[in-house]
Amino acid sequence: MAGLACARALRAGGRKVLVLERAREIGGRCATAWPEHPADFGVAFFHGHSEAYLAALAAADATRLDWPSQVKGSGRPCRPEAFAPRERRVAFAEGAIAFPRYLARGLDVHLRCPVVALQDARGALSLTLEGGAIVESQTVVLALAPEEALALLAALHEPSTAVRSARAVLGMSRSEACLALIAVYGHRVAAPPWHVCYPEDSRVLQLASNESSKRPGRGELVMLYQAHPGWSSTHLSNERWPEELLAEAVRCCGLSAAHPVKVEPHPWHFARSDRAAELAGPMLLRLPGGASLGLAGDRFAPGGGVEAAYLSGERLAARILAGGLK
Repeated sequence: MAGLACARALRAGGRKVLVLERAREIGGRCATAWPEHPADFGVAFFHGHSEAYLAALAAADATRLDWPSQVKGSGRPCRPEAFAPRERRVAFAEGAIAFPRYLARGLDVHLRCPVVALQDARGALSLTLEGGAIVESQTVVLALAPEEALALLAALHEPSTAVRSARAVLGMSRSEACLALIAVYGHRVAAPPWHVCYPEDSRVLQLASNESSKRPGRGELVMLYQAHPGWSSTHLSNERWPEELLAEAVRCCGLSAAHPVKVEPHPWHFARSDRAAELAGPMLLRLPGGASLGLAGDRFAPGGGVEAAYLSGERLAARILAGGLK
């Protein structure tokens, strides 16, 4: 989301932009499983209060919902401020993916293009893609998890003072994991009377989302279960985590059927930023050869989450444009 926001603002400022996306779809955790059993398995809904971010959400040509409006439980959300009085909450019937798809419209986006190496050469930054292709640019923005950005910066030969400082900052950061499970139930299973549930007594289940409530009339009940970060981190390598998470969801949510007809697990290794390592703004490094390297993401703006990622991307673009960088 930080990369898309930055690219969109740079293009609006007259720059030519190329977006390299590692995954098969844009948006990171703004992910939607389509089309058979639609469910947002990363970000369940958007929330925020900044005018720029809310205006961007409002501009997306998708069916906006004031969701969730029915919340059960007082367990700890991943972003407690989501339910503060000043926060606006929005979901899309078309799925969370509708927002990054709107931001990416008109951009030159290449999917399934992971960058495996970064080098500073001849006044430009050289990006080596998986498969061996090389892309060069005077300005490069890394909108990655800190662990991934640090891996690329660690390979730079003869790093400048700015790069060494960035390495130190990223080295103090860490990402929180999140194990998510989509569960599809039969037509006869009654939907819960709430949109989102935050269990109060569970150290396993952080969130249960009634995904069908975003899309009435679809038929089968579709639920999303997300585990707490601590439990997720210790169970990433446990092949039985879907069964254990489902069993805890049954205990906490009390659905009329314990066994779904289909489950789809989604492990997020770099799901959320550690709020303890939050930074005030994005980083823009000037390298000795004349190239520039930007760092943006949800930890590069106050508050974390999608709003912070979006704002960090826009603010980094503003710095690039103000500096006359290409």
